[in-house]
Amino acid sequence: MLSKLIQLSRAFSLHEVAIEELQYSTVQYWATSASCLSVLVFIYIIMMRAPDGTQHPGSHCSLDAKFSLCGILICVVACGVSLLTTSHTGFIMILNLLWVLCHGLVAVKLIRHFLNTFPSCASIGEALLVTTGLALYFGDMLACTIVKAIGYISSSELVFAQYGIKRSEITTVIQGVILGLLLFPVIFKFVVQVWECSSRGYSEARTYNEIGRSFIFFAFLGVVLVVIIPSWMQFVNDFNLHPLLWVISFVFSEPLKRLSLCIYWVCVIYVSVLRFYNISKNSKIERILLRKYYHLMAVSMFLPALIFQPKFLDLAFGAALAVFLVLEIIRVWRIWPLGQPIHQFMNAFTDHRDSDLLIVSHFSLLLGCALPIWMSSGYNDRPLTPFAGILSLGIGDTMASMVGHKYGVLRWSKTGKKTIEGTAAGITSVLAACSVLLPLLASTGYILSQHWFSLILAVTVSGMLEAYTAQLDNAFIPLVFYSLLCL
Repeated sequence: MLSKLIQLSRAFSLHEVAIEELQYSTVQYWATSASCLSVLVFIYIIMMRAPDGTQHPGSHCSLDAKFSLCGILICVVACGVSLLTTSHTGFIMILNLLWVLCHGLVAVKLIRHFLNTFPSCASIGEALLVTTGLALYFGDMLACTIVKAIGYISSSELVFAQYGIKRSEITTVIQGVILGLLLFPVIFKFVVQVWECSSRGYSEARTYNEIGRSFIFFAFLGVVLVVIIPSWMQFVNDFNLHPLLWVISFVFSEPLKRLSLCIYWVCVIYVSVLRFYNISKNSKIERILLRKYYHLMAVSMFLPALIFQPKFLDLAFGAALAVFLVLEIIRVWRIWPLGQPIHQFMNAFTDHRDSDLLIVSHFSLLLGCALPIWMSSGYNDRPLTPFAGILSLGIGDTMASMVGHKYGVLRWSKTGKKTIEGTAAGITSVLAACSVLLPLLASTGYILSQHWFSLILAVTVSGMLEAYTAQLDNAFIPLVFYSLLCL
């Protein structure tokens, strides 16, 4: 978020973007900072209250507490000064400060719930990425709704001016569908509980209960996707027709290119999944290498689309994420008749990082490729930033794993599996891909402003970070690479 803010500051100084967009990014940056800082404070308090966190004579706990308090105060002051410079009045600044504080409180609540409900699905760092992203995304949706509602009720200017910026239809569609599906399990759980309580006195067989539960699930999912979510989209963004019809018309606005791309994607997915699934059942190849083949599949699918059909790829990423969410909900809830087959199929590709209730690796791969593209929408003076996920995951991470597994001898640490040979292969492969990609982008009309020294530095830093992390690097390596490319 800081990199994006700096990028927009450069654009604002050149009169490329309006002040509202810079204000919007400023509030988003401080909301993200408040979420991360609040989680860190929460973890610090938990550690201090732990039995082994008690203070002892001569310990540095009190000094650490004072240092932490000073850091928090400096952050609060910097946030207030920054929001004051982008706010028209003191009242708007106070509203923005309260809004930022709410993000921090929501992030703490979410990470507590996430770690208690899915204790083995993610590390603290991965959980922080998820909770901060959800708090930011839901907060943005709520702010858009409030601003639109106030605009309908009155013409008062005492609203968040930065949330009144024009949003594209694709952004609205993706945001509505994803957040609607994330809220869907909570509402569905309540509906199922009411249905089970009402039918408790009857003696129906379990099969009929499963069929009834499945019918409620699909009927309610249809209502959410066709009625509730499009109604919100129509409210916050003035679609000329029903949002689902708008999506269909958008796809058929260039039917030859976009439908051909869809057919190509379906063929690649069908052939690859069928091939890799048979390999996973009949071969002793390690799961980590098998999953890297999906990284290569992502490169073959997304790279041509990003060069020639970037807007359609934005929408396709949202549709794919929505499908993943629906399938995961069906798998976790064991919705008849698809729940068990999906569970058996997904287990063929899991490893130790998918050892709990949720299977998250395919989500992290998709979001790792999609987030740099989504964040690069609008003004972007660094043409390689949308490719950050595809380059770091599809090429760098894949080559590092394959070369390190087959030829790696020198390990970075005694306990880890990452090798120097693998890291060198990952960095070299990304630089080689960039040397091919940059002239191709120049031929399609992009104005190149990426210097090779900064590019080498960004690739090296992200490659070294991948070598030293034990977490699910699909989640954050693309964001780090994106940030370095922006700067």
